[in-house]
Parts: sequence; structure tokens; C-alpha cells
Amino acid sequence: MIEPPPSRGYHRRVSPENESHSGELQFNIGVIGATGFIGVPYRAEIRECSGANIVALCARRRELLERAGEEDGATLLTDDWREVVQHPDVNFVIVATPDALHHEAVMACAEAGKHLLCEKPVGINANEAYEMWAAYRDAGLLHYVPFWTRFCDPFVRAREVLDSGVLGEIRGVVYRWHNPRPKDMPLTWRDDDSLSAAGSIADVGSHAYDTLCWMLGREAVKVQAHADTITPAKADRGAVNLAEAIELGQAGGQADASRHKGTTFDYASVAWEFEDGAVGTLVLSHAPFFRKGIAPELEFHGTKASLGIDRGSGNLTLAKQDAPVEIIDNKPDNGFGNRFEKYVFPSLRQAHAGEACSHPDLKDGWRVQLFTDAAARSARSGRWETVE
Repeated sequence: MIEPPPSRGYHRRVSPENESHSGELQFNIGVIGATGFIGVPYRAEIRECSGANIVALCARRRELLERAGEEDGATLLTDDWREVVQHPDVNFVIVATPDALHHEAVMACAEAGKHLLCEKPVGINANEAYEMWAAYRDAGLLHYVPFWTRFCDPFVRAREVLDSGVLGEIRGVVYRWHNPRPKDMPLTWRDDDSLSAAGSIADVGSHAYDTLCWMLGREAVKVQAHADTITPAKADRGAVNLAEAIELGQAGGQADASRHKGTTFDYASVAWEFEDGAVGTLVLSHAPFFRKGIAPELEFHGTKASLGIDRGSGNLTLAKQDAPVEIIDNKPDNGFGNRFEKYVFPSLRQAHAGEACSHPDLKDGWRVQLFTDAAARSARSGRWETVE
């Protein structure tokens, strides 16, 4: 069962040296997983932020790490994440490693009194996610989980439409999250079930489910899923990161490499019931042949009307019984801008100052992982599974 949400209070546990004279929290940052597909753009955004300084970087490949150190001016470059956590000048750690490597690092950060941003899915399973949230809750430390889709302009506008009541009571949801990879893309850690929580279910499914909970204010209670690895065998190019793999896939020419299929789900069709009896369907894919842009990404079907949201065009389309379908607004998805400047740092400074805040955090990460775990269990069992 999902326990009732406690009040979001954060105790002040930060050295006075990490505050400005005005009392505003200054971020001295260590990045674990600094040179991967996630870490690289995060670091670029942080470099443009005031009141933030990148101190320590951890990555497995030395050539990429040294380049990152030059870009950031970091004083510590290491392949041992413990050195980042133990660094006396670091007060905020970003964990952007493969899913299976989050838990140990996050628990060490909590013990060391470091504020945190942890990538999603936050753990390899919901038990790990709960332990991480409980550790940060009990320590009174700041924590952030980057469910960025909440901040997508078309979805922000769609939430306003939902809140207006024009759709009536929502009884059905259809969500399509297709993220097609290049046909000739080689394997990465995301294809390895010893490192990935549940493939596409946990990767993009976590974003999709969090967005729905944020928009609707309700949770799923049971799910049934079909999932599989449907992409043909991929080239094995060793320890390449996702950005490199996408580039290699776009260039082609992998015919000479040994090949094998990934061991994680790269496709899933998930049906569920909400706590109020409403139903939903979610189709997730990283396969190259599930393309996007053909139909609205997200549909809400209510007792009075239906709403379609197309992130590609920005169109919000309203359908009513016996009335022409009409585009009621256009909110192009122009990207998020600097996510740390706009969302992460302001939210955490607000929480640090004791003000009310509603940013996505480890509790949300745990809630979401209850759903993705249930979907993965259902895919393996072939049965309905309870979200618990």
C-alpha cells in the first residue's frame, strides 16, 4: 500500500560555509556519472548558474573525465564515487550512473550529509527506492528526482484544462511514449538487465507515470503488462555511452561487430486501473520501428469531453459528443531551458529556507517505482499485479 504523504519538511543540515551572506544556499557539486548521456548536459547547465560550483567529478573513462574536468574546473577527478561523497567541500551530489549503482551511492550521501539529485528510476526496485527516500527524509536533507516531463509546456497547459473541469470526470487515459533508437545503434548499459531496473518500463515509463499522477492526482492500484525485447540483435562495441551509441547508430557500419540481443524490455504495453476505477493504457518503446508523431502522445477521456496532447505540434485538441473536434490551444514544446537554473536550484533553496515546495523528490521516485515494478512483474507473470 502507498502510505499517506507526510508533510514535506526539511531540516537545515548544511555547513554555514555553503551559504551566502544573504543566507541563500550555495551548491558545491559533485557529479557521479559525470561523462554520460545525462551527466554531460547537466554539467553544461550548471556551469551557467550563479551560486553553483562543480567541485568533483567521477567517471569510469579517464579521457572523458579529464576533458570534463577542464570544462568544469573541478578540483577532484576520480573513478571512485566514494571520494566524491567524502569530499569536504561538496554539499550536493548528482547521481547519474546506471540504475543498479544508485542505491549504495545515495545511502552514502545521506550518511555524509549531502543534498542530492538522483536520476530516475531511483533504484533497481521499489525496496531500494523506499530505503533511499527514508534515509533522506529522516536525515532532513534536500533531494530532487528529475521528472522533467512535468515541466513540458503542452502538459502544463493540459493540466490547466483538466483542472478547469471541461472534460468532466476522467475515466480513461491513453499514453504513447515512443523513443525510437537508430536501427544500427550498438548496445549500452540500458540493454543489460543487471544494470537497468526494467528497461523501457522503468526508463520512460517512470516519466509517463509520474506525469499522469501529477496531472490527475491519483494512483494506479493494479496493472497488467506485456513486454519484450523486440529490437534485433545489436552490435557490441564495449563500454560506449548512449550519446556515442546513438552517433554510431546514425552513422551505420556496425556489420563487422559481434551482435547479441539486449536483456531488458525495449517495448511494453501496460494497462492499469486507478484507485477510482478509471482505466489507462500506456505503450512504451525504444524499438526503432515504433515511430512518433502519428497520433497524439497523450489522451484524456472524460464524461464530458476528451483531450489530446501532441508534444510534436504543441496542439491541444478537444473532442465533445456531437461537436466538431477543435484545437483549443497550441503550446509548442520548446525544451526546458536550463533546468537547474529554472527548477532544481530554486526549488531546493525554497525548501532549505523552510518554504512550501512541490518539486519531484525521492518519495515520488519510490511511488513511481511501485508502479514500474508491478508492470515488470506482470510482464513476467502474465497476470494482473497489485501496485504495492
